[in-house]
Amino acid sequence: MEEMGSEKRRLVVIGGGIAGSLLAKSLQFHADVTFIDPKEYFEITWANLRTMVEPSFGERSVINHRDYYTNGRIVTSTAIGITETEVLTADDFSIPYDYLVIATGHRDPVPKTRMERLKEYQAENEKIKSAQSVLIVGGGPTGVELAGEISVDFPEKHVTLVHSGSRLLEFIGPKASDKTLQWLTSKRVDVKLEQRVDLNSVTDSNGSKIYHTTAGESIRADCHFLCTGKPLGSGWLEGTILNSNLDSRGRLMVDEYLRVKGRKNIFAIGDITDVPEIKQGYLAQKHALVAAANLKLLMSGGKERKMSSYKPGSTTAIVSLGRRDAVAQFPYTTLIGIVPGMIKSRDLFVGKTRKQRGLQPH
Repeated sequence: MEEMGSEKRRLVVIGGGIAGSLLAKSLQFHADVTFIDPKEYFEITWANLRTMVEPSFGERSVINHRDYYTNGRIVTSTAIGITETEVLTADDFSIPYDYLVIATGHRDPVPKTRMERLKEYQAENEKIKSAQSVLIVGGGPTGVELAGEISVDFPEKHVTLVHSGSRLLEFIGPKASDKTLQWLTSKRVDVKLEQRVDLNSVTDSNGSKIYHTTAGESIRADCHFLCTGKPLGSGWLEGTILNSNLDSRGRLMVDEYLRVKGRKNIFAIGDITDVPEIKQGYLAQKHALVAAANLKLLMSGGKERKMSSYKPGSTTAIVSLGRRDAVAQFPYTTLIGIVPGMIKSRDLFVGKTRKQRGLQPH
């Protein structure tokens, strides 16, 4: 790769999700940045489910990297290796670095181009619109939010949600779970807990499908959406110099400055880290801002002792329920309805997230 004529340090950012995109944007004029991502766009992932029921929402939530990141290189490829001095990609690029940031989050196979991604949402919307009954597998935030979106926008459709756990939204407290179950039930969503769906034994019956659960139940639905957890995007690191920095769950172990433990010039941000907090988009963005400040300090010759520490986030979480309502867990109380909905559900923080990247909110 050609050398830059300036004295800027070479920074490589791997991963173009919530955290990686904000860090690359923040440092594009402070370093010689190379941004590696297998897709050409950044996606505001917590808006995905709204986009499934309203595809035009994706025009604002799916953003080409070049719209906000204008001053560095983009390598549209997958990182497959790291040495002490270079990052190797699937397209046989060897990209040298002085500093490295890993932000590969969770593995989510999506198309390369923004246009292809928007077409996917259009197809999923057609799938919902043409169905009379919908099965949602998984009762975490994704499954709950999708059930909320469909039940509000398409109240005539019969929605069934099957979850293997004893309560919905197990990543937050039981009060929020109970309130969410009551809300979904009020929207005529049929919630089945402590069951799994065997997607390998689906049978056809008069134009719809019959799904079988581990409790012996049969569920008739025209289509299904799988909303279970996605694996971390860290498997590729096992064959690199960072293999020993992965914990038993495949997360990169970081220090209070978000540097990979034992590494002076390699940072990790977002869901791939072992920071003890609920993995949420707004916290991944906080990671990006702390790491960007520390990198700016180090690249300009500042003292390590002046670096900023990252304080793990609180137990605050907001799960949207359709267009107006939400369930919110705060440190000392849990709320459901229009008040928390005003915080998140109307725009899903899309305008705010666009503004953070220097874009018009609408």
